[in-house]
Amino acid sequence: MAEVLVIKHGALGDVVLATGAMQAIVAAHPGHRFTLLTTAPYAKFLEPAGWFAEMVIDDRPTVWTPIRLFRMVRRLAAGRFAMVYDLQTSRRTELYFSLWPRPRPRWSGIAKGCSHPDRQPDRERIHTVARLAGQLAQVGITEVPPPRVDFLRGDVSTLVPDGPFALLVPGCAPHRPDKRWPASHYGELAVYLTALGIRPVLIGTAAEADALKEIRAACPEALDLGGRTSFGQIAELARRACFAVGNDTGPMHLIAAAPCPVLTLFSGASTPERSAPGWPDEPWLQREPLSALGVDEVAAALPRARMG
Repeated sequence: MAEVLVIKHGALGDVVLATGAMQAIVAAHPGHRFTLLTTAPYAKFLEPAGWFAEMVIDDRPTVWTPIRLFRMVRRLAAGRFAMVYDLQTSRRTELYFSLWPRPRPRWSGIAKGCSHPDRQPDRERIHTVARLAGQLAQVGITEVPPPRVDFLRGDVSTLVPDGPFALLVPGCAPHRPDKRWPASHYGELAVYLTALGIRPVLIGTAAEADALKEIRAACPEALDLGGRTSFGQIAELARRACFAVGNDTGPMHLIAAAPCPVLTLFSGASTPERSAPGWPDEPWLQREPLSALGVDEVAAALPRARMG
């Protein structure tokens, strides 16, 4: 049985955006065995998809840890892959290719000397989904579905509120406060949604506890699920929600791929043309600083409510 290696390390949003490309690769190689090179969180995330017979965890060795680096390359080379799809296209994966013993496998990516180089002149300017589709087209894979996380499931029987609801995702990476729309603005939006008969449901982790508390203070009707949802449960809630509004963060990509209508709020620190969730169909707004984006403007841009 021929072996195929797919490489995708992260982060969450990037992994979600690559799910369509992964499905296309699997469909293009019937009867092959697939291995994924990734990092630990995303091996667990993608395992339910059933696409990969083996997950190899990349512990990110560097030239400063040469023994670990050569062990990683040797382990990969032992797989005797007929084809490698480098969906990460990073300096790290270029290094792996350069150290791969000859004869090297056929390789789709940007590594110098690879058999199927991605020659898209605008690859660094276009959306990730379009870039991956263009990369695969140069290998002859022309049917690439949109990102989807149909494989993620979770029990939400105790989490779903009665009646229509919308997800609010006020969090972001703790070290990127510039990418957060103010909690006070989310509070005003929650009040607006409640007046429309749509209950706000708050999604977040312990890092967003203060923001969720502030939103609840402004809108006591909001349901706070902070710290109570797995990826599978977020996807399941998204399938039932009218829509979602949130910052530029991984869970918004997951929600969009559930699928669910989304409105994503971007500061100047991001490039929505390259990374917007739900691209190309879902709306987004951008402002620098993000705090200058008004609640009225967000309310006017909300996706059409999916009322069940």
